[in-house]
Amino acid sequence: MLKESELFSAAMTARLHAYAPWSHFRVGAAVQMASGSIYAGCNVENASFSLTCCAERVAIFQAIAAGETQLVGVVVITDTQPAASPCGACRQVLYEFGPDAEILMADLEGIQRRARLRDLLPGGFGPEDLRRGQKPL
Repeated sequence: MLKESELFSAAMTARLHAYAPWSHFRVGAAVQMASGSIYAGCNVENASFSLTCCAERVAIFQAIAAGETQLVGVVVITDTQPAASPCGACRQVLYEFGPDAEILMADLEGIQRRARLRDLLPGGFGPEDLRRGQKPL
């Protein structure tokens, strides 16, 4: 079962630590893994813009670093209306660990929109695509 209120709270707290001096677009995210554990992240910008990392990727990378690989849900918090959806790069990274994960998009007041990751990234490229056609060793 998705721990929506805990995810929202963790993402909200992480958003407070966002390093966004260039865009001023502060994002917090939290992921829930199959174990029930929650990991949070915020966006971290860089003066060399291509080196910026989104909150969703920071959160999932923390989960992976802790040994978790089965994503079940994500909350992304922005102060925009409507609540922002994960960018394409984040969708692809998240897809690797949970194509059927539930994505909850929230503003500062609460969850506004829901979608399955598979629906946000139709035809996503995943680990199974790399296995197709490979010859056994």
